[in-house]
Amino acid sequence: MRGLLIHSDQGTPLHFVEKANLDSWLDEQTPYVSNAIKACRGQSSPVFTLAAEGSCELLLVLCTVDTLDDMWLAGDLAKQLPKGLYKIEGSHEFVDQQALSFVLGAYQFSAYKSLPPVEAVLAISDESTYTKVAQKAESIYLVRDLVNTPAADMMPQHLAEIMRELADRFNGQFDELVGDELLEHNYPTVHMVGRASDNKPRLLDLVWGEESHPKLTLVGKGVCFDSGGLDLKPAAGMRNMKKDMGGAAHVLGLAQMIMAANLPVRLRVIVPAVENAVSRNAFRPGDVIKTRKGITVEIDNTDAEGRLILCDALAEAQNDQPDLLLDFATLTGACRIALGTELPGFFSTDQNVANGLVEQGMLNQDPVWQLPLFDQYKGLFKSDVADISNCGSTPFGGAITAALYLKEFVEPSQTPWVHFDVMAWNIRPLPGRPAGGEGLGLRATFSYLEKRYSA
Repeated sequence: MRGLLIHSDQGTPLHFVEKANLDSWLDEQTPYVSNAIKACRGQSSPVFTLAAEGSCELLLVLCTVDTLDDMWLAGDLAKQLPKGLYKIEGSHEFVDQQALSFVLGAYQFSAYKSLPPVEAVLAISDESTYTKVAQKAESIYLVRDLVNTPAADMMPQHLAEIMRELADRFNGQFDELVGDELLEHNYPTVHMVGRASDNKPRLLDLVWGEESHPKLTLVGKGVCFDSGGLDLKPAAGMRNMKKDMGGAAHVLGLAQMIMAANLPVRLRVIVPAVENAVSRNAFRPGDVIKTRKGITVEIDNTDAEGRLILCDALAEAQNDQPDLLLDFATLTGACRIALGTELPGFFSTDQNVANGLVEQGMLNQDPVWQLPLFDQYKGLFKSDVADISNCGSTPFGGAITAALYLKEFVEPSQTPWVHFDVMAWNIRPLPGRPAGGEGLGLRATFSYLEKRYSA
C-alpha cells in the first residue's frame, strides 16, 4: 500500500496496553524492559520507544491507551515513528483494526507539494489480513485523492479516465455518454446542469461481475465543481466545491472494495459527471425540464443541481430492477447542520437494510445515522407550473426534502433504496483521518454488503 504495508512476520513489536493494566504488563517483561519503562513513566507522551540493551536498534514500541476498544489507536503512529519496520501485537481482530488505522493515518496528498516521506512501514504476517487491510486502505486512499484533487484536474473527463482504469483493472465494462449524446439518450437534466461548462457533461457507466449474481447498483453525484450556477454561491461557499464530486468518489472507492474482494454481485456504477458553471447557456431559475422519468421539474434554484443530475441517473438505475440501489452525494448543507461533518446521514426505503447499515457502522466504528423520509414534507417542493420543484419552499428539513425529491425517481416497491448525504471532507485532523477529502460510511456499507451477499 504505497510502500506503507508489507506481508511479513518481521518488525519491531508495537504493544498497546491499557493504562490500568500497565503494571501487570510490566511484570511480564524482562527486568531491562520493565525498569526502562518505569523510569520514564512520568513522560507526557503515551508512545514510548525502547532500544535494545547496548544497541541503537529498536526493541519495542509501547503505546499506553485508555481503552483497547478504539480502532484509531494507531492512527497517528505512522507519522510519529522513526524509519523502520513494525508489527502490531494483539489478537487477529485487533491487528486487522489497528493496521487499517495505521495506514489510513499515514495518508498524505502530495501531488502538488513536497512532503516529508512517511518511513514507518507496517508488517502483517497473516496473508488474509494483509490483503483485506490493503484493499480497504487503497480504496479509501482513492476517495481521498479524488476529492483532494483540484477541480482543474478532476473534471468529468478525468472521472471518466479513473472509471475506465478501474474497469480495465478488474475486467469490467465501461461506457460513457458525452455532451449532446446525453440528449440523444434521454438524460436531459445531466445535460442541462453541465452544458454551460467547456468540460462536457457525461454519464459514466461501469458494469462488473457475473450476470447471474444479484444486481447491486451504485450511483454517485459527480459535480466536479459547483459555482452555484446563476444562483451564484458566495466566495466562502464556493471555496471547497472541488469536493462536490465526493459522492462519485465514494461509489468509486466502494466499487473498488467490492471488486477487489470479488463479492458475488453484478455491480453497476453510474456517475453523472458535470461542472455547474456560469455561461450564456446556463440553465436559469424558473426553467422547467422534463426528466428521464417524464416528471417535469421547475428550477427554483440552480444551486440545487446535485439532485437534478442524480434524478436521471436513478431513473436509469431503476430500469435494471436491481436487488439493491445505493447513492452517495454531497447533497445538502442541511445534513451537516443536523449531524455535523463527521457523521454521515442516510435515508432508506427498507428498514431492514437501514438497520443492517447502522449495525455494521457500530461494529466497524464507522457510524452512520438514519434520517426519516417524512412524506408530509413532500408538499414543500410543490410547483405551480411543473410536477415538482427542485427544492423546498423553506430551508428547514432541507436534507429530508432533498431525499424526498430523489425518492420520486425510484420505485421502492421494486428495489430497496439507500441515499447517503455525506460531507466527504474532514474539517479537522483526527487520528487516522487527516484534514481534507474523506470516505465516510464506506467501511460500514462494505461490511453490510459483504454480509448481505456472502450469506
